Amino acid sequence: VKSLTTEERQTIDRAIKEAVDSVEQRMSTFNPESELSRFNGSLDPGPFALSPDTIRVLEIAQQVHALSGGAFDPTVGPLVDVWGFGPKKVEGGPSAAEIAPLLDEVGFDNIVVDSKGKSASKLLPSVRVDLSGIAKGFAVDQVAASLLELGYADFMIEIGGETVVHGESEKGRPFRIGVERPTVGGGRTLLDVLILTDLAVATSGDYRNYREVDGKRVSHTIDPRTGRPIDHRLASVSVVHESCTFADAMATALNVLGPEAGMALARSEKLAAQFVVRTAHGEFESHATQSFKGLLVGQDKE
Repeated sequence: VKSLTTEERQTIDRAIKEAVDSVEQRMSTFNPESELSRFNGSLDPGPFALSPDTIRVLEIAQQVHALSGGAFDPTVGPLVDVWGFGPKKVEGGPSAAEIAPLLDEVGFDNIVVDSKGKSASKLLPSVRVDLSGIAKGFAVDQVAASLLELGYADFMIEIGGETVVHGESEKGRPFRIGVERPTVGGGRTLLDVLILTDLAVATSGDYRNYREVDGKRVSHTIDPRTGRPIDHRLASVSVVHESCTFADAMATALNVLGPEAGMALARSEKLAAQFVVRTAHGEFESHATQSFKGLLVGQDKE
């Protein structure tokens, strides 16, 4: 493998920074001047002009929202906030009376995307969009596209757990990507190893981000259909796909759906997905679709 010159490394670093910064400037909800923040703040029901990148992410978000029956919904923010996972700390959990009106503010069906006109509009003025469940995957895809444009064919990119690999590793073979075993403590152990070429893998899980409410462990993942945190036995979901953007959103959707409904959707859509489920004894067991099993080291395992 050819070693990179200092100039080549600087060019790569610059391309990566530009790709990530571009996504941040368009889709951050923390930056009040971002495209998405300005769209969220607009009360005008008419079309709001958006960049092709933001339109593309909204299109994929709509696709996953429809496939999952609303389990993936970027307008879930008000419910995330009231459960104490937003910018403000809250004590305890919300009552049913507090949740009910918020459900009226949540619904990705209230966003109309005009792909040709490169704009979006709101059917409900108060609705706001948070793309944090998909934008990270898109950022990884954008970095990959930048590296390919520079002429680099062999690389691995990982941002916050979302990964894209292209070509071969420096050992001249397909990349091997570890799938983490969920743990509540700080340690990290390996569950499985994937052999990937020109693919992305994204994982969604609730085993680290949670809080205690009335002595009960509450997940940060909120089911937008009920307004309440998920409470099934699913600890994490990993999805392999050509698009990290799609894999990122779908992993979240399957995590919300849970082990049974999630597996049913993964099989019907022929997705490469793995579900790690808590057992009654506090251990973990893995269930994967056939297409995911085919990507594992030792793929004859069940």
